Amino acid sequence: MTPRRVVSLVPSLTETLFEIGAGDAVVGITDYCIFPPDLPLPRLGGTKNPSIEGIRALRPDLVYMNYEENLKRHADEIAEFAPVSASEPKSVADVIELITRLGQTHSCEARAAEINADLIPVRDRRPATTFSFLVPIWKKPWMWCGGDTYVSNLVESVGGRNLLGHQKRYPTMDLECALALQPDIIFLPDEPYGFTEDDAATIDGPRVVGPFPGHLFTWHGARTREGLRFLRSVLS
Repeated sequence: MTPRRVVSLVPSLTETLFEIGAGDAVVGITDYCIFPPDLPLPRLGGTKNPSIEGIRALRPDLVYMNYEENLKRHADEIAEFAPVSASEPKSVADVIELITRLGQTHSCEARAAEINADLIPVRDRRPATTFSFLVPIWKKPWMWCGGDTYVSNLVESVGGRNLLGHQKRYPTMDLECALALQPDIIFLPDEPYGFTEDDAATIDGPRVVGPFPGHLFTWHGARTREGLRFLRSVLS
């Protein structure tokens, strides 16, 4: 049965639901759901502190969550009164599968396939490595994207080699040690940590890209296309 009342606690999935044509089913979103802009829907708090009672009051028949962005204890509470669908894409291939599943769930297969048509060639192409890179996600302490992250796979899909690709999740390493690895490029997204121009100025040696809107690197789903376009533009 196609869900008629959906709560999305994942900003990137909120955008993707609207992109595939399932927006009419969305009845509640987070404070950080900025795409599409100015949605006139109930805001239910942040991804880490949603209003469980607010969600309950909306009587959803499905709640979308993410293993990394949301907390398990909230998923457990919500599961007492509504089905929970949790995901954690770590690659462009995972994003394609997610969009396909969303299209099937909401009877929006055609539009989902249109979005995936831009991503499938990226998944299937194995570009030669042309540059090395690092991507920090935090500054106090400095933390970086390891090889099993969506961010790493996104950049690798356009020819990058993550110098911390042998590490999992988000290893801690001070900036001096990171620079000693001699990356060609350091990307500075402005989320989850708000890197600034001053931060960029402290990095001596590699090319620094950023700060730039972090959702281009950290939001998976329909926005994956925008992230790839951004990467192609800065690398061209």
